[in-house]
Amino acid sequence: MNKLLTVSPSPHVKGDESIRKIMYGVVLAMLPAFAMSAMFFGWESVKVTLIAVAASVFFEYVIQKYLMKVKPTVDDGSAIVTGILLAFNVPVGLPVWLIVLGALVAIGVGKMSFGGLGQNPFNPALVGRVFLLISFPVQMTTWAPNKLVADGFSGATPLGLLKEGLKSGKTISEITSQLPNHFDLFWGNMSGSLGEISAVALLLGGLYMLWKKIISWHTPVAVLGTIFIFEGILWLANPERFMDPMFHLFTGGAMLGAIFMATDMVSSPMTRVGQLIFGVGIGIITVLIRNFGAYPEGISFAILIMNAFTPLINAYVKPTRFGRVA
Repeated sequence: MNKLLTVSPSPHVKGDESIRKIMYGVVLAMLPAFAMSAMFFGWESVKVTLIAVAASVFFEYVIQKYLMKVKPTVDDGSAIVTGILLAFNVPVGLPVWLIVLGALVAIGVGKMSFGGLGQNPFNPALVGRVFLLISFPVQMTTWAPNKLVADGFSGATPLGLLKEGLKSGKTISEITSQLPNHFDLFWGNMSGSLGEISAVALLLGGLYMLWKKIISWHTPVAVLGTIFIFEGILWLANPERFMDPMFHLFTGGAMLGAIFMATDMVSSPMTRVGQLIFGVGIGIITVLIRNFGAYPEGISFAILIMNAFTPLINAYVKPTRFGRVA
């Protein structure tokens, strides 16, 4: 009788990972970018982040307890991650009521309307960000000056200046004098959303998540590699019409999107091959929107579009079934 088998549903492979541990690992990985935003924009960046996090946690608790009538799971850290990512995707001067509205849309529409964590097809923070961008474009494109140095780059974002310059008929050589150099772009001495200004801080966070095996390299490398290759082709074809590929990697939300949002476990493909396809799709759409679309930035839209394709990618690229020879 002691040798009876226990029959139970999957999963049958256990580990020491948990949602809570993973989510708080992501929070730790975002601390360098948070610190850089505080250094460049001061207390206002801290205020925006705290408001976004508090609103996200509040709305998730209220919706679960009073509308869905289930036990609230705000202690798993997922609402905190959504709040920080939402803050990272907005300018520092955004009014408080818009931050709260963005959190409501991110949690209520992007997450809870589909059943909560694990069932949302789209990245919740991006749902909130795109809603704000489309509904309140003036407030979402009003950028605060960089406070770190007296001559810090301020005003429009580098991608915004590039788009406006090209629309007015200027060449890349004429526009370049108005843009930060590559070191400033890499370090973060420019205008933009809170979490997109410092490539070095985002890379440090990404390396930490790779070390902790919170994410794999496939999606970030596919996204950034695709942007680099296709922007490089355009630049080589016409350097007076298109910027060099390093500029596109260090500006806008390329790093933030590739490392922290495209790697969302719920809304991205399950298999490694699927993640590569997913990342290449995000990269191509981003390049198309940035160079030929109306918006100077494109990765938010690209990730949401590819989120919608995730079920098809999962259906097409399936892992080998247990016990079956590939």
